[in-house]
Amino acid sequence: MSAPSRRPEIRRRRVRKEKIMQLRKRLAAAKTDADRSRFTAKLHKLSIASPGQPLLK
Repeated sequence: MSAPSRRPEIRRRRVRKEKIMQLRKRLAAAKTDADRSRFTAKLHKLSIASPGQPLLK
Protein backbone atom coordinates (compact mmCIF):
# COMPACT_ATOMS: atom_id res chain seq x y z
CA MET A 1 0.00 0.00 0.00
CA SER A 2 1.40 3.36 -0.95
CA ALA A 3 1.38 6.33 1.39
CA PRO A 4 -1.24 8.40 -0.54
CA SER A 5 -3.74 5.55 -0.41
CA ARG A 6 -3.05 4.93 3.28
CA ARG A 7 -3.57 8.54 4.36
CA PRO A 8 -7.39 8.53 4.10
CA GLU A 9 -7.54 5.27 6.02
CA ILE A 10 -5.42 6.70 8.84
CA ARG A 11 -7.54 9.86 8.91
CA ARG A 12 -10.75 7.78 9.06
CA ARG A 13 -9.44 5.75 11.98
CA ARG A 14 -8.23 8.82 13.85
CA VAL A 15 -11.52 10.69 13.45
CA ARG A 16 -13.50 7.59 14.46
CA LYS A 17 -11.37 7.11 17.56
CA GLU A 18 -11.86 10.74 18.61
CA LYS A 19 -15.61 10.49 18.02
CA ILE A 20 -15.86 7.34 20.15
CA MET A 21 -13.88 8.96 22.98
CA GLN A 22 -16.14 12.02 22.85
CA LEU A 23 -19.30 9.89 22.94
CA ARG A 24 -17.98 7.81 25.86
CA LYS A 25 -17.23 11.00 27.83
CA ARG A 26 -20.70 12.35 27.12
CA LEU A 27 -22.25 9.02 28.10
CA ALA A 28 -20.36 9.06 31.41
CA ALA A 29 -21.48 12.63 32.09
CA ALA A 30 -25.11 12.10 31.05
CA LYS A 31 -27.61 12.83 33.79
CA THR A 32 -30.94 11.80 32.26
CA ASP A 33 -31.99 8.43 30.88
CA ALA A 34 -32.89 10.03 27.56
CA ASP A 35 -29.33 11.33 27.13
CA ARG A 36 -27.85 7.98 28.13
CA SER A 37 -30.00 6.07 25.66
CA ARG A 38 -29.21 8.54 22.86
CA PHE A 39 -25.43 8.20 23.37
CA THR A 40 -25.72 4.44 23.75
CA ALA A 41 -27.59 4.26 20.45
CA LYS A 42 -24.92 6.33 18.71
CA LEU A 43 -22.14 4.13 20.06
CA HIS A 44 -24.08 1.02 19.08
CA LYS A 45 -24.51 2.35 15.54
CA LEU A 46 -20.75 2.94 15.32
CA SER A 47 -19.96 -0.53 16.65
CA ILE A 48 -22.18 -2.25 14.07
CA ALA A 49 -20.16 -0.72 11.22
CA SER A 50 -16.80 -1.71 12.63
CA PRO A 51 -15.28 -5.06 13.56
CA GLY A 52 -13.28 -5.71 16.70
CA GLN A 53 -13.86 -4.93 20.34
CA PRO A 54 -17.34 -3.82 21.45
CA LEU A 55 -17.59 -0.08 22.07
CA LEU A 56 -20.00 -0.47 24.99
CA LYS A 57 -19.03 -2.40 28.07
